[in-house]
Amino acid sequence: MRYLVRARLKPGCEQSVLKAIETGTLGLGSVAEGEYLRNMQEARLCPDETTRWVEVCYCPTPLQEERPYWEQYFELTRVQDAHDRSKCRDYNGSEPWACENCDCTERLEQKLATLGEPFLAALKRKA
Repeated sequence: MRYLVRARLKPGCEQSVLKAIETGTLGLGSVAEGEYLRNMQEARLCPDETTRWVEVCYCPTPLQEERPYWEQYFELTRVQDAHDRSKCRDYNGSEPWACENCDCTERLEQKLATLGEPFLAALKRKA
């Protein structure tokens, strides 16, 4: 499944999350390890000061496995389905692991790319 994640960076975490991203250790030990870095490359800092990204997650509960890694740095304010769950080929069982190469959230991701500014650029400025 793909989720639209909204989160606020916790105060004082700018340096530590930037270091984790730059050293490639963000999410280290998680089965979704590389996904964290991809998420931060695509994340946007929006005018309301939330960071937003689309995340692929195969857990039965949204971000079940990833949540502890994110919550080191972020307060997750909202996690919602990024598209119609019934059409998700992984979720409905018609194609296991389909989310990896699916383009179901392409329009959403294009829209997100126009919001605010790239999270990493804003983070580097603040850190």
